[in-house]
Amino acid sequence: MTETTKTTKAKSTSAASTTAKTAAPAKRSSAPKAKKPAGAPVGPRGRKYREAADKVEAGKHYPLAEAVALVKDTSTTKFDSTVELHIRLGIDARTAEQSVRGTVQLPAGSGKDMKVLAFVPPAKQAAAKKAGADFVSDADTLKKIEDGWTGFDVSVATPDQMATVSKLGKVLGPKGLMPNPKSGTVTDDFETAIKQVKAGSVEFRVAADGTIHAGIGKVSFKADDLAKNVAAYYKAVNAAKPDDAKGVFIRSVTLASTMGPGIRLAPEGISA
Repeated sequence: MTETTKTTKAKSTSAASTTAKTAAPAKRSSAPKAKKPAGAPVGPRGRKYREAADKVEAGKHYPLAEAVALVKDTSTTKFDSTVELHIRLGIDARTAEQSVRGTVQLPAGSGKDMKVLAFVPPAKQAAAKKAGADFVSDADTLKKIEDGWTGFDVSVATPDQMATVSKLGKVLGPKGLMPNPKSGTVTDDFETAIKQVKAGSVEFRVAADGTIHAGIGKVSFKADDLAKNVAAYYKAVNAAKPDDAKGVFIRSVTLASTMGPGIRLAPEGISA
């Protein structure tokens, strides 16, 4: 092979290599990826959950005492789980006429240290602190809220402070932290309102899908205390039935611990 032939072949190989490197990458398919159906499981359940779920009889509606004992027995976490109550209502929650909202005093408390902010005049701030408020509406606190701070669970206000509170609606509203007369958090008797929140008074409000979700205690609570809290909460929601609601108002009631299986309750036996 002559020197000229070798040089020609080398140039051809180099050119082919350059062409391959600069070639446009293959186009990806523009077809949208298939979406998982709503409610599809994220992945397989863990062994602890499966063992706990095996203790719950499918399709059974448990009496309250039995359900409470079972929710304690099926808790799978190492920490003190919250006991959750889930209520599905037979209403059209998209209409204002069928809105369900109120408060309930849990007899055994919620098991959570509720942080309370009191919107009160400067002369009453000391009294609010004495009643148990964690924060009061001084200038520094108002500025923090304007900047987006919401480090509290419930806010209580005297009626004369609502003009100030309304200016913070963009921050408080989306978080569900606006005081409201219907929930008893707009009142001249702010001291009693603060004490009730600290003692276990919780607000409930139906979601857009017609459900109400709440923490009604901890797994470490005595079974009798959990049963009392469930009954009190159920009774308060049932009493809040809108006048124009037709048919069955409370469709289902489910009890569960954090990350634990759901346990269906027999509604007719809860209030008793």
